Amino acid sequence: MTDQVHATTETQIRPDGINVSDTAAGKVRSLLEQEGRDDLQLRIAVQPGGCSGLRYQLFFDERTLDGDVVTDFDGVSVVVDRMSSPYLNGAVIDFVDTIEKQGFTIDNPNASGSCACGDSFH
Repeated sequence: MTDQVHATTETQIRPDGINVSDTAAGKVRSLLEQEGRDDLQLRIAVQPGGCSGLRYQLFFDERTLDGDVVTDFDGVSVVVDRMSSPYLNGAVIDFVDTIEKQGFTIDNPNASGSCACGDSFH
């Protein structure tokens, strides 16, 4: 049964844009409800820096920038600026909640390498 679920998930991944798991979308929705804000969207950006040259930023944003790519995931708006978009095509945003780790994760097929700090790639 696990194989079927995995196969279904694989077919839903869009190689031409950002992907957000149901778990991550639910967590974002929950956080927005706690804040009582319906005017915010999740912005994902790639910025220079980190130990490998580039790093991710995830934050709530009320701004709309020229060239933004907006994707809806079950009522959650996810925004990527036009400069970051090529770096994030096919990437999957997920949310993990385990004893070892809690937080958003990014599985990015465009990352040729990463480093121990976990949020950088090149």
